[in-house]
Amino acid sequence: MTSETRKAFGRVGIWSSALHWSRADDEGRKAIAEAATELEELKYGTLWLGGSPSPDDAAALVAATRTVTVATGILSIWDHTAEEVTAGFAAIESSAPGRFVLGLGVSHGPMVPQYAKPYSAMVTYLDALDAAAPPVDAGRRVLAALGPKMLKLATDRALGAHPYLVTTEHTAEARAALGPDALLAPELSVVLDTDLDRARTTARNMLAMYLQLPNYTDNLLRLGFAESDFDGGGSVRLLDALFALGDAERVKARAQAYFDAGADHIALQVLTAGEGGSGLPRAEWRELAEAFADKL
Repeated sequence: MTSETRKAFGRVGIWSSALHWSRADDEGRKAIAEAATELEELKYGTLWLGGSPSPDDAAALVAATRTVTVATGILSIWDHTAEEVTAGFAAIESSAPGRFVLGLGVSHGPMVPQYAKPYSAMVTYLDALDAAAPPVDAGRRVLAALGPKMLKLATDRALGAHPYLVTTEHTAEARAALGPDALLAPELSVVLDTDLDRARTTARNMLAMYLQLPNYTDNLLRLGFAESDFDGGGSVRLLDALFALGDAERVKARAQAYFDAGADHIALQVLTAGEGGSGLPRAEWRELAEAFADKL
C-alpha cells in the first residue's frame, strides 16, 4: 500500500450506520452533518457509512465535510445497479476529487431475495464498473471480503478488503491472503463500559442478528469456533474475540492487536446500551479520539 493511500485512510476511522442522510428527517440530517464535522475535527481518517448505504448517503457526507475520506461500508451490489453507482461516484468525484472510496459487498442470502452466486455476481459488477465511462478505478474501491476467494478478488480487482465482525486471527490470515500491498481495514465493534457483564450484554444485543447470517457464522467456524459459541447470543470466548470491551485504553490495546496482525486501518463502531450502533455516540467518539491521539 502506498504512503498516499495510508495517509488518505489514516490509521483509525469511525464506522456508523447512523450517518445515513437518506433515512433521516431534517433534524436528523442536521445532527448527522454536525457529527460528521466533529469527527473530521477529531482527526479520524475515514468515515465509514455502515448498514447498506446509498451513493446519495455518501454524497451528503462528503458535502458535510471538507477533507476526510468517506467510504461505504458496505454498499450492497443487490441494492444499487453498477450504472447507478458509477453515476453517483462520478458526481462525488467532480465536486470532491479523491475523497470517496466505494466499499462493495454481496450482503447475505437471508436478507436478499435475489441472492445467487455471490462471487460471480461481484465479478460481473466489477466488470461493469471497469467498463463504465468514466470507470470506477480499482484503486478507489474495497470489498467486504471474509473468505479466501473474495480476499483474492479484493487483491486483484480492488484496493483491498474491509472485513466486518472478524478476529485478530482472521486479520492475520487476511493479510497473508492479500499480500503486503493491499489495504486491510477491518471493522472493530467497541463497547466503552468497564462493567464487563453489562458490556457483553450490549455486544450480544448487536451480535444476535449477525449470528443468523451464514456468511459470518461459516467464517467463525473456519476460525475454530464451535456452534455452541453461537448459543445465547454468543459465548464469552466469542465476544472477547470479536469486540473491544472496557475503557478507552482497553479498546486501544485491542486495536493494536489488529494492527500487529496486519491491519492498515481500524474502523471503530461504537455500541451503546439501548441503541447498539444506531445512534450518534459523540461523547464516546471524543473519548476514543483522545485515547488514539497518537494514531490520528
